[in-house]
Amino acid sequence: MRAELRASRSRPVERFHRFCEAVVERLPWGLGSVVAPTFLGFCIINGVTFGVDLAILTGLRSGLGFPVPVAVTIAYATAFTLSYALNRTFNFRSHAPVGPQVVVYAVVVVVNYLAFILGVSTALTALGLQYQLSRLVAGMCEAAYMYSALRWVVFRR
Repeated sequence: MRAELRASRSRPVERFHRFCEAVVERLPWGLGSVVAPTFLGFCIINGVTFGVDLAILTGLRSGLGFPVPVAVTIAYATAFTLSYALNRTFNFRSHAPVGPQVVVYAVVVVVNYLAFILGVSTALTALGLQYQLSRLVAGMCEAAYMYSALRWVVFRR
């Protein structure tokens, strides 16, 4: 019974990984040899968690009237927790002990928040770039940093 339960849980994980591999194999102009399936998985997962972040932020701020800093913090923390769980399970398929991995992930998220969410967006806005564009540029930097940190630090094999 236990082996059946494990097998049924792994089916969605394997399907997700096979889907990412199949899409990457079909990329044009030889991109399939450059783009890792885990990068596509990261983009899918983090696209979903960004949507969750925005939905929670909107619900807390517009629906419940929470102050912006509180709503942003709760939404951000929820999205990154979900991102960790989904990336660990579906994308990087890690079996390492969770405790030490969560500590490393927390450090990566704090660095991300300070350097990119606050640092880059604030610096670009101070240089005269519109704040939404600053946040977009910071988000692109954040995505590159987070994928690299997840692949080679948090979920390294």
